[in-house]
Amino acid sequence: MEKNRSTKISIIGAGAVGATAAYAIVMEGLASELVIVDVNKSKTEGEVLDLSHGAGFIKPVNIKSGEYKDTKDSDIVIITAGAAQKTGETRIDLVNKNIKILESIIPEVVKYSPNSILLVVSNPVDILSYVAYELSGFPKERVIGSGTVLDTSRLKYEISKRLNVDARDVQTYIMGEHGDTEFPVWSLTNIQGIKIDEYAKEANCKYDEDFRYEVHENVKNAAYEVINRKGATFYAIGLSIKRIVEAILGDEKCILPVSVLIEDYYGINDIYLGVPAIIGRNGIDKVLKINLADDEVLRLKKSANVLEGVLKSSLSEDGIAI
Repeated sequence: MEKNRSTKISIIGAGAVGATAAYAIVMEGLASELVIVDVNKSKTEGEVLDLSHGAGFIKPVNIKSGEYKDTKDSDIVIITAGAAQKTGETRIDLVNKNIKILESIIPEVVKYSPNSILLVVSNPVDILSYVAYELSGFPKERVIGSGTVLDTSRLKYEISKRLNVDARDVQTYIMGEHGDTEFPVWSLTNIQGIKIDEYAKEANCKYDEDFRYEVHENVKNAAYEVINRKGATFYAIGLSIKRIVEAILGDEKCILPVSVLIEDYYGINDIYLGVPAIIGRNGIDKVLKINLADDEVLRLKKSANVLEGVLKSSLSEDGIAI
């Protein structure tokens, strides 16, 4: 899927996240054809018109509002459709509503684009990525969740403003659930190869347990804070989607903490979790089992246990085999 050949991307869901992802993808010139599908056809047509009116400022791209048949032979299908998280709701609260929606989407995607890569963004993303994997019959390498890519960017932001350093120079991960049990991997966090505690000391900045607690809380609660203030999050997740798509189409072999099917990972199996993985033109090239501190392993297992409980309960109620 080289960027210099015809590349077709379809987005299922024209809400704030889907529309912002479309904007980011168009701005980056990643697609030659972009199809947006949503049950609200009028809004979808409006989004397409608005994007298309910027034709004089971007690389040529055919943007259209369509039905599932118009997504035929997509290289990547991005799923953002679903009930949005509201004030006071957790991502897990959305699970049953959004599984139902996914059950109507996945068969259509498989029918028209059997060789595509599925990028699931709808929440709870880890649960829905697993459901998409089960429903699609696709190999695990071609069903990817947006995972903790956004959370990791939020972590870099929080660290960068406290240490007065470029966020792009912060090397770190949020791992686990994209949700309340996610955690920062402090044991590997560094500033361009300099361990964070050493860098903080050199820069005469505070770095202690309070620092780690405050940063973690801010990252974990970031979406709630944005939703409380403006009703939805979409700019940063739109950029996260663009970054993942860019990595796939460019066969970058870059490492991103996406949600992937976990197998024999610190004793965790058969669940989707956000962990570092190498991304290329075929989707997931390799899941990286990185060395975690003992407390981080416990947090990862806790995250997996929470998701497994929700998954088993939800899929049993829904009649999906597990």
